[in-house]
Order: sequence, then C-alpha cells, then structure tokens
Amino acid sequence: MSRREDHRLTTGQGRYTADWNLPAQLHAVFLRADRAHAEIISLDASRALAHPGVVAVLTGDDARAAGFKSLPNVVNYPGKGGQAMKKPLHPVLALGRVRFVGEAIAMVVAESAAIAEDARDLIEIDYNDLPAAATFAAAVASGAPQLHADVTGNLAFEFDSGDEKTTQEAFARAKFVSKLTVESQRLVGNPLEPRACVAMFDEASGKYTLHLPLQGIGGMRGQLGVVTGLDKEKLDIVTQDVGGSFGVRGAAYPEYFAVMLAAKKLNRPVKWVGTRSEIFMTDYQGRALSLTGELALDADGSMLAIRFDDRADLGAYAAAFGPYIATKNVTITMGGVYRIPAMYARTRLAYTNAAPVSAYRGAGRPDIAYAIETLVEHAAREHGFDPIELRRKNFIPSSAMPYTTPNGTVYDSGDFLAVMEDAMQRADWNGFKARRAHSERAGKLRGLGIATYLEAGGGGSAAKDQVAAEFDAEGRMTLFAVTHSSGQGHETVFPQIVATALGIDPANISFYPRPPEAALMGSGTGGSRGALGTGSAFRVLGEKLIEVARPHAAAKLKVSESELRYSAGAFSAGDRSLGFVDLARELARIDPHPLNTVAEGSFGATYPNGCHIAEVEIDPETGAATVARYTAMDDLGNVINPVLVEGQVHGGVVQGAGQVFGEHAIYDESSGQLLTGSFQDYAMPRAHWLRTIDVHDHPVPAPGNALGAKGVGESGCSGSLPALVNATIDALRPLGITHLDMPFTPAKLWRAIEQARKS
Repeated sequence: MSRREDHRLTTGQGRYTADWNLPAQLHAVFLRADRAHAEIISLDASRALAHPGVVAVLTGDDARAAGFKSLPNVVNYPGKGGQAMKKPLHPVLALGRVRFVGEAIAMVVAESAAIAEDARDLIEIDYNDLPAAATFAAAVASGAPQLHADVTGNLAFEFDSGDEKTTQEAFARAKFVSKLTVESQRLVGNPLEPRACVAMFDEASGKYTLHLPLQGIGGMRGQLGVVTGLDKEKLDIVTQDVGGSFGVRGAAYPEYFAVMLAAKKLNRPVKWVGTRSEIFMTDYQGRALSLTGELALDADGSMLAIRFDDRADLGAYAAAFGPYIATKNVTITMGGVYRIPAMYARTRLAYTNAAPVSAYRGAGRPDIAYAIETLVEHAAREHGFDPIELRRKNFIPSSAMPYTTPNGTVYDSGDFLAVMEDAMQRADWNGFKARRAHSERAGKLRGLGIATYLEAGGGGSAAKDQVAAEFDAEGRMTLFAVTHSSGQGHETVFPQIVATALGIDPANISFYPRPPEAALMGSGTGGSRGALGTGSAFRVLGEKLIEVARPHAAAKLKVSESELRYSAGAFSAGDRSLGFVDLARELARIDPHPLNTVAEGSFGATYPNGCHIAEVEIDPETGAATVARYTAMDDLGNVINPVLVEGQVHGGVVQGAGQVFGEHAIYDESSGQLLTGSFQDYAMPRAHWLRTIDVHDHPVPAPGNALGAKGVGESGCSGSLPALVNATIDALRPLGITHLDMPFTPAKLWRAIEQARKS
C-alpha cells in the first residue's frame, strides 16, 4: 500500500503551523541574546512600545508574574549514590541572566511581523558580560564560570548503571583490554518546517487553542500543563501536518508559553513563526556526548566485561529529554548484541553556555551502538582477532531469548547471528577484496565496515495506548489517536492495520491525528513506537470492531450470534452474508453510530536490531569520501508496510551519514558564539552521498505487542553511524590511522592522510 499522504504534501495542500491564521491575530518576534553569558543590567522597551502598530513587549517578569514555572525535564530518578539531579530554573523568558546565544529575552507583539521586527531593534539592553564555558571540558574545569548559582562546578548529575565491583574484578582477570573514546558531536535537527506557534485564548471558558508542531498531543499537553498549571481540558491542540521532527518536536519550547501569555493578556490570537536562524540557535540540539569504552576479553576472545565513562553536554538548561537520554538511554543497551557477564557505566552531565540538548533521532541509542561497535572492531584489530569471528563468538544466542543483561534490560527476541550472516551474504562480503583492489588501481582507498547494532524501541510515559473509531452519516470510518505523524505515514499504515484485521479495503478508512470528544491516552511517536504502540492498539480495535458489530449483523441477518461466522470482511450464516462496510452504512441512520468504538492496550519495549555493512571509498588527494555500497539488514519484527519501512531506513541511514561526513554544531570556545548557524557553514547530508541503500529485513516477531513489530524509526541511524565509521577507518588503516572522530569532512580526512604519509 503506497503512502496516501504524499499527494497532499507534494502538491502544496498540506497545512503546517505557519499556514494557520486566525481573525484579528497579532504577530510576535523575539529579542534574543547575542552573547553566550551575561547579566542583564537593564532593559528599556519604551521606544519599541511607542512604535506604531506595537501592542506589547513582554519579558521574563511578565512570565513570572503569570505564575509560569520552570520548563520540565523527565529525570525523576536518583543518580549515583542516590543523588538528585540539580535542575535550575529554565525560564520562559530570561530572568536576570542569559546563558546561551539565542536565548529569548523579550517578545514584541505587533499588528504585523514586520512591525514587530522593526520595533525589536528599538529595545535598549545593557549587559555585564561574563566568561563562557561552551563545552563539557570547559564547564567542569577548575575555575570555570558558574552558570547557575545552585549548581556547583556546573555538574548537574552523575548517574551509573550496572555492577561496578563485578566489572572491576572481570577487568582484573582479563587477558586483553581495549579502550576507545568516541565523540558524538552536537547536531542541529533542522526539520523542514521551522518551529512556530499560534495561540488563542477564550476568556469565557478559560481555554487555549494552540497550533504548533509536535509528536503527540498527550505529551505536549502534559508539558504545557506543568509550566502553566492548567488542566489538560483547558489546552486544545490543533495540528494537521508537521514537517519533520526527529525528536526535536517532542518538547514544549519557551516561545510557546510566551505566545500563550500574550494571547491571554491581549485577548487576541498571537502568531510566531521562527526563522531558520532561530531554529539553528534555539531548537534543542542533539547528541553532544563523549563516550569512553573499555572491553575486557579472555585469551580466546570471550567478552568478560564492558564499561563506559561518559560525559554529556546538556547545554544551558536541563531541557525535556536531554538528561534522560544521557543516562537511561545510553546505558539500557550498553552491552549491545553481546553476551557480556559484567557491565558498568558512569555518566556525568554538565551545564554549558550552548543551546539545550534533547532528543534527536535515536536519542542516545545510535551513540551507544556507535561506541560499542567501534570498540569491538578496535579490540579485534588491536589483539589479533578476526572481527567477524569475535562477534560470532560473543553474540547472545537466539536460544537465550528473552535475555536479561547484567544491568537488568530484558531483550525480548532476536537472532543476531542469522541477521549478520544474512547481511554478509547480501553485501557480498567475500567479494570485497576484489573491489578494494579495483579502487586501489584507480588511486582510491576503500574500506569495509560492519556494525551489528541493537537499540531499545517502544518506550513511552503513558500507561496504555488508546485509539478510537467513529463512523459518519455515510458509514465511513475515521480512526483517532494521540500520536502525530511528522512524515512516518500514519494516514497510510493505521488504516491498513485496521483494514487487515477486518478484511476490508483500506479505502473505507481514514486516520485523523486528533481525538474525538472523548479524551484518549497514548505516548505519541518517538522511540520507534508508532506502529508497535498505537498500531497494536489499532489491531486490537479491528478485532474488537468485529465483536461490536456481531449482534447488529445477527439482527440484520435474523440469526443468532452463535450462527455467525466472520471472514474476508463479511459476516455469514449459511448462504447469507453481510459485509462489514455494508453493515456500517446501514447503521449510519442511528446517532451516535452503534459501531463507534474505543480500544486500548499496554505494549512493552522491544529491541530492534540489525547488521549494516558499508563500503567507503576515499580520494587521498582531496579527502573526499564516497559511500560505494551500503547494505541494511534489520530485524524490525513483523513489517506492516514495506514501503514505509524502506523510507524510514533510508532516512535514518542518510541522517547517520550526515553526522559521519559533515554535520557539526560548533561553538567558539572563548565566546560561546555559534559558528555554524546557517546552511552555509553547517553541512547537511546530500542525496548523492548515498546513491543506493540496499534494504532487507530479517524479522523475528516481537512477543510483547499485537503486531509482533519492533519499530524502525531509529534503526537507520543506529546501524549507519558505526558501519560508516568502521568502513572509513578501515580505508585509512593501511596508512596507520586507527581512529578519527566524526565528522569525516574532506579537510579532516585529507589532513590525516597527509600527516600519515609524512610520518
């Protein structure tokens, strides 16, 4: 089944946040910090307020007076030694100090965006500049500037997982130990749609209506309620299309609250649309992790223990999911696909004078997969083991499933050996030597890289996923859920799931990502959970609809329910039958429709895994790298829609390639200024970087949900980071180069090659 959304989205008929306009709306722009760290001595908005067409200028004092609380993050568990995370105030608008370039200080509201922009330039602000600490190392160094008065040494949290003593003992008896530090650099999410918000306040009901990009209504409404103190019934979110998310649309941003405050204060709708420059500066960024891994092996290569010492740059505030990613998400699968008897990880989190960090595709899982698979490759080469045999020897066998890791993670299913063997065959592993020789004759360096990854999918904060079906006066079915598509194809796959369960044509069903009057519960999208969570609930709904319809079909056919059989979309008794679609039409005269149904289910975490194999060719004279071949073999559980799965894998692999070969959000270490604040200096992945991606699936059904699905959203990133890095290093290894940190830009590769040639 092809994507039914695409015609609308590719012909200009989509409706994104900036496309919403309300009668009598005002327009907002933000005055932002032009420096990374400073005290605000004074702010004079009198000239801006006097500018024709300006209605208001709001500051942090207005947000505080309204009772708005600190923006939330999800860490509510203890760290190492029972310590609590230090969570300084994350204000809607800056209060007394700015802590990163781009932080919102004031909001100008005017009759047009152009007027507001002109007036913004009239605001006079005096600063007392303070030294900046733009990196983790700078923030935790002796004598570093203090970002928050209540966070000594800028260390927000120290977290650990696993058994430190048992792991130390295993390392003490190891024959071989390998150690490797990898940097997973800061990234900008850069969705196609810039962040925006339109808010309207109804004074009579005390209810807000908001249009904004998001991943799920439930999560967004919950965050908005935490900050404003409003009950969810007072927050109506209306969103149609979202132009990309990758995790960065899951959070409620400061601007949303400022726009809400203005809408209420001025009793008129208020609209803000961010510029691409604002998105570079202020969208929560991704990654910003440094991971030092150590692997202990016995004499024959059996893995005895693994441990990590990780460092996470949170940015200026503990935003949304950032601290969770740096702690739980990078440790839950820190053993990867390997049977390792002992494991331990410690993570330190620090505040820096940079944009806050939160979720970005994979949210820690690609980072730990990258650290594990480069460490395993490094250990094999360092100690003389064949990298493939070392993996084979240490895979968790399929017979051990479900498998509990030493730090308590339970892998539900998987056959890692079979997946790797399948991938190697598809990638023509044995033919690589000939392809390398061909590249050498052309003066190129060619490398082969493999990664056998595993990541956690399907988590969510909601206790269950609820979905609904409603029928209109023509008997047509519309599905509802609190999950929201940002390109995944929900309008295609959810009707397909229900149609398959009912045995009817999906053309009779549509999906709309906004619940009916009855409130629904669910975790939205994120963490590869759309199909296995919401999709499983829709599978339950399809089966439930048959039973809800059964007594009505029996009455129409004038038989007892026990005489009815249901097959291929119809009820039958003897030689008489009644199709489900026909029954829905006949019952449409009744209001409400008798088949309107809500279904629900609780579905546990799953562990998508796979083996990605890449071949990278480097021109040593320019340092330019080309991905010559790429094979993705993924165990995603049961695949519902191969077209959507292939698209998700393609997207994830290309995003991984973006990080490997170009993307990097760089701050000047002395001033804290963002040096990569536009597409002129921030390298986005290009289509020609990966001309072909050979995608295959090797499904091992997940036992914990109604579809047997494992999720696909993060698999491409989780597999491509280590596969592409291992391939690039393999190409450089003949020159004596055994490690480089991403991104592998032509300049970096050329310098490394030239230095190796001279040494």
